[in-house]
Amino acid sequence: MPTRILPAVGDTDAVRSVTTLLSQLPDAEPVAPVVDSTQLIDTLARLAAESVDELPEVVIVHERIGPVPALELIREVALRFPAVGVILVTSDASPGLFQAAMDYGARGLVALPLGYEELASRVQAVAQWSTGVRRHLGAGGDVFTGVGGTVVTVSGAKGGAGATLTAIQLALAAQASGRGTALVDMDLQTGDIASYLDVQFRRSVVDLAAITDISPRVLADAVFRHDTGLALLLAPAEGERGEDVTDRAARQIVSALRSRYEVVVIDCGAQLGGAGAAAVEMADRALLVTTPDVVAVRGAKRAVRMWDRLQIRKAEETTVVVNRHSRGTEIQPPLIQKITGTAVAATVVPANFKELQSVVDAGRIHELENKSSVKQALWGLAGELGLVKAPDGAQKGGRGAVGFRRRKEG
Repeated sequence: MPTRILPAVGDTDAVRSVTTLLSQLPDAEPVAPVVDSTQLIDTLARLAAESVDELPEVVIVHERIGPVPALELIREVALRFPAVGVILVTSDASPGLFQAAMDYGARGLVALPLGYEELASRVQAVAQWSTGVRRHLGAGGDVFTGVGGTVVTVSGAKGGAGATLTAIQLALAAQASGRGTALVDMDLQTGDIASYLDVQFRRSVVDLAAITDISPRVLADAVFRHDTGLALLLAPAEGERGEDVTDRAARQIVSALRSRYEVVVIDCGAQLGGAGAAAVEMADRALLVTTPDVVAVRGAKRAVRMWDRLQIRKAEETTVVVNRHSRGTEIQPPLIQKITGTAVAATVVPANFKELQSVVDAGRIHELENKSSVKQALWGLAGELGLVKAPDGAQKGGRGAVGFRRRKEG
């Protein structure tokens, strides 16, 4: 059986060199190379969505791949696609880099300039390993085989826009529908998820920041299991400790969560730091919550433009959620869409704080009544985003467990 090999090489000359050698390997079936980290993950996700058997046995990652650094890219591939063996191609063949590559999940390392014998030996060994893993998966082994969970970030256009409430209810809706869900507080200095859910905790996201290999056991130790079934990874009680969570640490944490949960909802707050930026960049869906007033909408526009300038996310890849909406408000969703240049969620959240006040004050937001129009809207938003598991026989894109309100067009 031929070995499918996917090269991830950004440099044109290196692509030519790698593909030429790969074509000479016995029983090798090189596939079209990808030129950056985003294209690699998208390609693997598309193939894995069909079947784990559609994935290449070997991925070759060149040291100059970008924009995600090679080692971090290897970690993400190893976590999300455990049946794929990764080989790092690098000019630095030192023992230190070799150990680092292994720690990040690589199955082999080949030094530049490439030589036929060394490349052939590594590819053969890694292909055999990959085949063994797939045989184990076929026997029903307890190994994660999906493309990885859906990651949704929720940011506020300004403080008090409702990002935390939105994140919590989206996570609750996903969990209630039967999907394993993690809720992460990445508002590292001022996060309030613990207060909203009346949680006393010892560990936080900071406890994972310095760990280079976040194993399932290490992750489980840092996560707080809520009564609702949600897995909570909370912001530190001491806000100054949030500085320990770098963008690199955030990438590792999000990748680890994605590999263990079907849905990961991340509250990024209204202030963008390095960790939050990394989360937004990695997200499958990035939500920006605004209220229909001039200050908040200006804040949303400012945030979207900043994300674009920093190459975190394009405006058209961002979805604005309108909170505290009323039909009499002068600023309506179509105008917000025009101002921000983003998509705007069809589901709007009504202005009805009276429904929320008692549960917010008690720290029991998860006990918000089903008849609450705010809850119905937010759970409906979860359905719109595809976060809830549809009931048997329900059509895709249909309503979730509770009804929801949509804005009227025109």
